[in-house]
Amino acid sequence: MTLEDHLGDILRKARQAGNVSTATAAKVAGLSEEELLALEETGRMSKRVSFPALAELLGLNARKLEEIVNGWHPETPDLGRWRELRPITTTREGITVNCYLVWDEVSREGALFDTGWDAEPILALIAENSVHLRHLFLTHTHEDHVAAMGALREKFPKLLLHTNSKTAPPQHRNRANDFIHLNSLRITNREAPGHAEDGVIYIVGNWPEDAPHVAIVGDTIFAGSLARGIQSTELLKQKVREQIFTLPPDTLVCPGHGPPTSVVEEKSHNPFF
Repeated sequence: MTLEDHLGDILRKARQAGNVSTATAAKVAGLSEEELLALEETGRMSKRVSFPALAELLGLNARKLEEIVNGWHPETPDLGRWRELRPITTTREGITVNCYLVWDEVSREGALFDTGWDAEPILALIAENSVHLRHLFLTHTHEDHVAAMGALREKFPKLLLHTNSKTAPPQHRNRANDFIHLNSLRITNREAPGHAEDGVIYIVGNWPEDAPHVAIVGDTIFAGSLARGIQSTELLKQKVREQIFTLPPDTLVCPGHGPPTSVVEEKSHNPFF
């Protein structure tokens, strides 16, 4: 799976977050404004770019940005270590989004994290693995992450909803010290606003054979990049540091868009940090 954000996406996000004009960024990079905008749009360079100076201007880590320029990609994890974890990817109008199905191997009790665009592949996977879907955890309520919720709740009317949305009924809102069990698996939550006010990440632990924790992070961090700080980029970065980077280094990070990664990969290679 390709990265969610190419080089140009990273530069544009950082420039806009820092309120840096295209004229200023282009001058520092050694480009015309037209060349900079083309780089942001395509991720491809038509001439040599002064990336160290541009990184300093945009608040990016120059070494890590250079790795992105040189084609860095996170090591592809062996998802077989987490036998009861399945990513599901759906696309609509050019937007591809991930959701994740998790279940206990003995009881077959399951939980879905976000819904993506379409319920059909989720329902097929549930049937194929004889999963008893009990819980729906939302990382945030932007349309691409909840579009199939209505169809799923119609199919599973007793589905327990978990969200940080302030508009949800109280019984569906996450609490800071919640521990949700799927037999042996344990699910906890950590608030992560910045992209969305109701942003939250979920940590799934106690996997068979001591497989590392899984962090389902929605639109907070992507492999080699950061979600757009619709609410606040600085708040989003703060929450990534506090809520994701404090997890064990081998934690599997499952974002809402793009490939899976890990805490150690992002601490070592993400140019926003």
